[in-house]
Amino acid sequence: MKKLSYFLLLILTTLLIAASISCTKTETVSVDSALPQGTFSTLKQGNIVEQNSTGSKGLVQIGQDSQNSYFVKFGSDFNTALATGTVTVYLSTSSMFKADPGKGNPDLKLIGIISKNGEMFMKLSGPVESKFTYLILWCGSANIPFGNAELK
Repeated sequence: MKKLSYFLLLILTTLLIAASISCTKTETVSVDSALPQGTFSTLKQGNIVEQNSTGSKGLVQIGQDSQNSYFVKFGSDFNTALATGTVTVYLSTSSMFKADPGKGNPDLKLIGIISKNGEMFMKLSGPVESKFTYLILWCGSANIPFGNAELK
C-alpha cells in the first residue's frame, strides 16, 4: 500500500511539473482570420513533414495579397491530428522547437492556433523576417512537435 501511495504521489508530482512548464511565455494570440484581398502571391512555401505519427501533411505558404497584407496559407491538403485548438503554429529559425521558458525566444515567432484541417489563412502583422525559414506545428499540451515545413 505504501508503494502504491509513493507511486501515485510520483505520478501526481510529474503531472504538476509538466503542467507548470510552458513551452512559451504566456501570451494571448488573436488569430486574424481575414482572407487575402485580390491576388495572393506566394513568397515562400514548403510541405509539412509529419512528426510523432500525427498525420500532419500539406502545403504551407507565406504570401502577400494585393493590399500588402501578409498571410500564412495552409493548402486544401493540410491535415494534422487535434486540429481543434491544441496545435500551435510558429515560425522558426530551425526545424526544431526550442523553448526558452520565461525568457522569450528570438528564434520563434508565435503565429496562432490551428482550428481546423484544410485550407485556411492566418493574417500576419507584417512581413516575415528572413531568419524564419521553418514553420513548426507544436502541441504544447503533449509537449511534442506535430510537424514542420522548410520554407523556400
